Amino acid sequence: MRVVDVFVDELKPLRLGLDGAEPAATGRPSYHPAVLLKIYIYGYLNQVQSSRRLEREAQRNVELMWLTGRLAPDFKTIADFRKDHGDAIRKMRREFVLLCRRLKLFADGVVAIDGSKFKAVNNRDKNFTSHKIQVRMQQLEHSINRYLAKLDRADRDPAVVLPERAARLKEKIAKIKEQMRGLGEIEQQLQSTQERQISMTDPDARSMATSRLGSAVVGYNVQTAVDAKHHLIVAHEVTNSATDRGQLAAMAKAAKAAAGHPRPIVLADRGYFEGYQILECERAGIAAMVPKPLTSGGKFEGRFDKRDFIYDSRHDVYRCPAGQQAIYRSQELIAEMRA
Repeated sequence: MRVVDVFVDELKPLRLGLDGAEPAATGRPSYHPAVLLKIYIYGYLNQVQSSRRLEREAQRNVELMWLTGRLAPDFKTIADFRKDHGDAIRKMRREFVLLCRRLKLFADGVVAIDGSKFKAVNNRDKNFTSHKIQVRMQQLEHSINRYLAKLDRADRDPAVVLPERAARLKEKIAKIKEQMRGLGEIEQQLQSTQERQISMTDPDARSMATSRLGSAVVGYNVQTAVDAKHHLIVAHEVTNSATDRGQLAAMAKAAKAAAGHPRPIVLADRGYFEGYQILECERAGIAAMVPKPLTSGGKFEGRFDKRDFIYDSRHDVYRCPAGQQAIYRSQELIAEMRA
């Protein structure tokens, strides 16, 4: 907390664009923006995102009470500060990265890149694809057929279905038809655009698969570049790409610009492997270390794949996992043997 206190006190509030740093002719706000910025950083470091929880922490947590000088803003003041000063907070993050560069914390130039799925406000039921729309339409059609069958039964034998029940069935059928018309409009909108998904509440959110088997989340794919030695975030970017493929070059360039290293080394998992992305990193002076994904099913079936065979460049032969030299056969010989 002492580092946070010194770092915020050394910042120039006017340069960051924080309102209320200088008193106006009509007075000044109740809390200096530096105090609210310290609360924001405290919540970020301790994974306290709710403004109401930060209000309680400012009243009960001794550590935060020391940091703010026993000032305790209410949750609305904290939330408004976070909402109104997004640009200033981003500038503060850049100042922190520059400070880390001056302290030579990024001197090794080794950066690890990975993505995390963050849930959006959009509910899964408000996210639509062509397949989801077709499945939902089939379900609604099945419901309509079931209600119509009950109405036919009521026409044949009024004693089976009461008139009140028949009226409710007609209302349900009307609501289902309205839902089907809405789905038809969404499908037309989906076909008129190049997007494969449409999210009604949060338009930029996308449905993404997670590490849990068979589960998905409607949200964002946040790409983060972290220094391998000190575990400090060098650069980050919020994307709506469902996979990490295609994000390597952009994140590697952002990490290089932030760290200020002439030729950094970027580490990533096999989900980032793409030939063009690795070539872009090489052209930008970045050494990308990405494992090649497994494309053969032989390993899962208990058989050896080509990675198990070691190439001996001196004798121009391959050695099998048992250490024996593989027999060389030309394509012509193999064709003759098959014939």
